[in-house]
Amino acid sequence: MAVTKRMKAMLAKLPKTEDPMPAADAVALLKSMPPTKFDQTVEIHMRLGIDPKQADQIVRGSLVLPHGIGKSKRVVVFAKGNMADEARAAGAEEVGADDLAKKIKEGWTDFDVCIAAPDMMGLVGPLGKVLGPRGLMPSPRAGTVTADIRKTVSEYKAGKVEFRNDPTGIVHAVVGKASFDADKIVDNIKAFIDHIMSLQPNSVRGQYVKSISISATMTPGVMIAA
Repeated sequence: MAVTKRMKAMLAKLPKTEDPMPAADAVALLKSMPPTKFDQTVEIHMRLGIDPKQADQIVRGSLVLPHGIGKSKRVVVFAKGNMADEARAAGAEEVGADDLAKKIKEGWTDFDVCIAAPDMMGLVGPLGKVLGPRGLMPSPRAGTVTADIRKTVSEYKAGKVEFRNDPTGIVHAVVGKASFDADKIVDNIKAFIDHIMSLQPNSVRGQYVKSISISATMTPGVMIAA
């Protein structure tokens, strides 16, 4: 496959070695890459020394980054009564119960996050075949099955990040936009790394974090130090 002129220009900017660099230097390097006509998303990729096949070594969760991710997520909520009112007040795009379940069962998934009040999981459970493969199934571990509906919806509308290691043991997440000030991207990166470090499973032996890289939508990856 031919390497484009733009890609050659970016590859020329990369360090000659794969030694990780400080996050601030890596972000500065990314921001020096040739621009695009759109605001690129900046992502972090952490390769962990876990066995993804072991249930007690799965690394997953969510957190609100210090400076958000530059995008408001589309949120739907399964709730009734006061909790439904709280969800609407916090900005949820759709709030409902049986009617929402029917809509999703028929194939509607035009949203980024699905949140459910604990007493609604009996209704939500059968939707697993639709929501599960898309990573949209509410989960207590991810914080999307909760009684604190207002706070949870507000966090996701502000750009709360969800993550789960993939089958190769890598955790991927969005940490901002290329248009963010460099120090804000760095703050987000450090907050994410610190959070992942705090989630190290007790059963993991040896090196927990193998490598970390960051990249923008249209750039090569840059290795950074933990």
